[in-house]
Amino acid sequence: MGLTKTDAYTEEQNRLADLCRALGHPARIAILQKLLSAECCICRDFTDEIDLSQPTISRHLKELKAAGLISGTIEGTSVSYCIDPGRWREVQGLLNGMFNSFNMDGCC
Repeated sequence: MGLTKTDAYTEEQNRLADLCRALGHPARIAILQKLLSAECCICRDFTDEIDLSQPTISRHLKELKAAGLISGTIEGTSVSYCIDPGRWREVQGLLNGMFNSFNMDGCC
């Protein structure tokens, strides 16, 4: 986490920061939306749907995979990607926990 002192923060805060970094690019959001709408593994070139080069998309897929948001399996020359359901539920819990802690009745 660079120059910040990760041990000064809770495990949940560090996990949420890592997650937000992985989600911090619109191409990654677009990839996740495609995978979520498909509701199954996708084995195709995302360049048809996202206006980026294949190497750039591959880097974004690598980031999403490293964050555990997606999984990929290789069969010959083909790679299938899908949402990791367990991690997706964890992400939902982390974000909901943060939103639910806000008191909507009044501030400032």
